[in-house]
Amino acid sequence: MSLADPVLDRLKGLHPKVIDLSLDRVHRLLAALDHPERRLPPVVHVAGTNGKGSTLAFLRAMLEAAGLRVHVYTSPHLVRFHERIRLAGTLIDDDRLATLLEECEAANGGGPITFFEVTTVAALLAFAREPADVVLLETGLGGRLDATNVVDRPAVTAITRISYDHRQFLGDTLEAIAGEKAGIFKAGVPAVIFPQPAEEAARTLAVRAEGIGAPVHDWSVTPTDGGFRFESARRRIDLPLPGLAGSHQIVNAGVALACLDHLPVQVDDAAVRRGLAAVDWPARLQRLTRGPLADALPAGWGLWLDGGHNDSAGEVLAVQAARWAEEEPERPLLLVYGMLASKEPREFLGPLAPFVTAARTVAIPGEEASLTAEDTAAASRSCGIADSAAAADVASALESLKGRVGGPARVLICGSLYLAGTVLAENG
Repeated sequence: MSLADPVLDRLKGLHPKVIDLSLDRVHRLLAALDHPERRLPPVVHVAGTNGKGSTLAFLRAMLEAAGLRVHVYTSPHLVRFHERIRLAGTLIDDDRLATLLEECEAANGGGPITFFEVTTVAALLAFAREPADVVLLETGLGGRLDATNVVDRPAVTAITRISYDHRQFLGDTLEAIAGEKAGIFKAGVPAVIFPQPAEEAARTLAVRAEGIGAPVHDWSVTPTDGGFRFESARRRIDLPLPGLAGSHQIVNAGVALACLDHLPVQVDDAAVRRGLAAVDWPARLQRLTRGPLADALPAGWGLWLDGGHNDSAGEVLAVQAARWAEEEPERPLLLVYGMLASKEPREFLGPLAPFVTAARTVAIPGEEASLTAEDTAAASRSCGIADSAAAADVASALESLKGRVGGPARVLICGSLYLAGTVLAENG
């Protein structure tokens, strides 16, 4: 057991609600710790629905390829909590994490605070004490009242793609959701905005940026033969495809490149190329080539993992599925998926379903808020995947799917980052 685990367990009990959007508790604890949020290196603050983690992964890879020290805060984790806090290129070690959490626990004095709030403060405290060149900060939920939105003067803010998610907290419309995400904009701080497919989201972000006085950075990406071109007022560069799979990652890389324009560090074109090629971000169209789950599949089969769980993720996966079908029409696509009850399985599956031959559904292990495998299977059938059935677990689902097709197939495990974390843990 990790030294930090007992402290993490205690902190989960300090607030009766899992999520309660407010900054009052965070400001109180930061004041008790002498405001570490005011002693940070230049900050890139990123909000959005889809692509936040990939954007930060691209940024970290390019900055580190230039020899810079980078702190990173992301959520949720896949396997271990320590994944959320990266200090100058290395995941936080167990001793330091436990010490920081205990310090925050003591400073909080037993007051009500959510788990995400107190662990965010612990990350900021760590970042303030360890020298680095840049801090990459990802919102957990929303933006305006997210616990990370306590940095008064980041170097740059960025908004990735806006989609329907967390409606119970952010609102039922894309305008409302975009408005909450836009809460990270700051007067005079450059804003980088993903080219939003939804006009209402794009309009809301533009209006909010103008209203607060955040200058919007102009940039573009254009697909080329075997790569893409990035253009802004400060950089024009032709690049090969990034190291993360999927055409959508070109635009996420563009967001990261646009952010570089506003950092007080030098990242030359060679470092950009090295970073984009070396980027690593698990559970985002990740190919699993070894481990018990991958080894259990017949020769010639492929196993992929993706944590996407909303309508936009379904659209992105559908684009990739269409590409697979065009490249190898003889190879069927099979799904294993599970989802949280707060998500909308039909919105996620709708775009993807036409490319799927069969699906097996699972409940997410250890998650009380998971949809049952039976409910998820029913949603799958309602989307047109007739061969859909519940399975006890991922291994059983894979075993069942092996008998559904005659030749090599491609299996995609998807629907939840929590399920993806379980798969990575099980697959070793």
